[in-house]
Amino acid sequence: MIHKKAIWHDRKRNFLGLPWTFTIYELTEDRLYINTGILNSREDEVRLYRITDLTLTRSLWQKITGTGTIHCDSADKTMQNFDILNVKNSIEVKEMLSDSVEQARRRNRVYARE
Repeated sequence: MIHKKAIWHDRKRNFLGLPWTFTIYELTEDRLYINTGILNSREDEVRLYRITDLTLTRSLWQKITGTGTIHCDSADKTMQNFDILNVKNSIEVKEMLSDSVEQARRRNRVYARE
């Protein structure tokens, strides 16, 4: 399901870099959605201001296929640590997500204590 005002959406890619999976990632102005499954489906969401850290990892094979995995740490109770697996243009997506998180934190007046 594609939500209104989606900034970005993509599918999890298989080991060849092809979008032949049933996991869809979607970024809106204030939330990140992860939809999984075909017969039994599940939609998880995390509000962007709750994301506390992002890490990008790219194996040699992911570099060859042009994909990467973004690990997210969040203050959300149901989605504390999760991965956005094997997405195309992962460097650009991580930067877009990072910028969106900062904007959401400013809008909601959430400040990180270092």
